[in-house]
Amino acid sequence: MPKADDHSDLKAPDQAAIQTIADAAFADLPEAFRSLCGEIVIQVADFPADDVLRELGAESPFDILGLFQGIGLAQGGGIEGMFAAGHEPNLIWLYRRPILDYWTEHHETLGAIVSHVLIHEIGHHFGLSDEDMEAIEARAGDA
Repeated sequence: MPKADDHSDLKAPDQAAIQTIADAAFADLPEAFRSLCGEIVIQVADFPADDVLRELGAESPFDILGLFQGIGLAQGGGIEGMFAAGHEPNLIWLYRRPILDYWTEHHETLGAIVSHVLIHEIGHHFGLSDEDMEAIEARAGDA
C-alpha cells in the first residue's frame, strides 16, 4: 500500500489534457466573441518550432507560451477573407512545456493560465489592446 505522501503516480498534464482545458476555456468565452473568431484552430505543442523561436528572437523555448499564426482581422484579414479558397486556417498555438513551467512559478490555476494565453492570442487576431483582452478575460471568468 502506498504511503500518503507517495506521489509517484502524479504526472504533468500531457498535450491532450492542455487541449481539453483550452477547448473548455474557448467554450466559456462569450458567444459574440467566439463567433468573431471564425474557424480558428487551437493546437497544442510542447514547444514552438525553431523557426518561430528565431523569428521572434526568443532566447529560450520557454519564452513563448502561445502564438497566433494566420491573417488577423487587424491585418485586413476580415471574416470573409478567413474563408477564402486555399487559405490556411488561422491557428492559435499553446506551448505545453512553457505553460507548465510558468504554472510552477506562479500562484494561478493551470486553467486560468491556459485561458489567459488563449484570450491573449485571440486578441492578437483581433488587434485588441491589452486592456481590451483583460476586460474579455474578466467577463469570461464571471460567466
